[in-house]
Amino acid sequence: MKNNSALFYTCSLIEYIGRARKLKRSEVVRLLGEKTIRRIYRYADVFHCEPIEKTADDFITHSQIPEGDFDNVASCRYSVPDYWTIGEVYERLIEDLSDSIEKETLKILMEVYTSWIDGEISNYNSDFYYQSREYILECYRAGRVCA
Repeated sequence: MKNNSALFYTCSLIEYIGRARKLKRSEVVRLLGEKTIRRIYRYADVFHCEPIEKTADDFITHSQIPEGDFDNVASCRYSVPDYWTIGEVYERLIEDLSDSIEKETLKILMEVYTSWIDGEISNYNSDFYYQSREYILECYRAGRVCA
């Protein structure tokens, strides 16, 4: 399904929590766990009615997400993309993978966030995160950044 607003919100919230707690997004996904991520995805239309800061704080508290030391925002030498922009990068990749393999969207989400590509998308000093969705998909499939 293209333009999956629940997936977009879920990915953006993961990004927001990662920034707020200074954690790699793979770590946020691990700490939230599949059950909580499924809840976020299922009720995204309801959670979206609240400010994202409040929703993030509720999940940080509920899941006891600790403070880390991964601060890709502070280490960025250029304009920092907002959490909605990065959420959209993940959403598109997950959607594109959902089209090509028969797996549940949330299983793909878990796989993408815990793969090598998490580090590439989170490197705001590179141009990777704003490449075309087709290029990012091909890199993911290849298991590396393509030349």
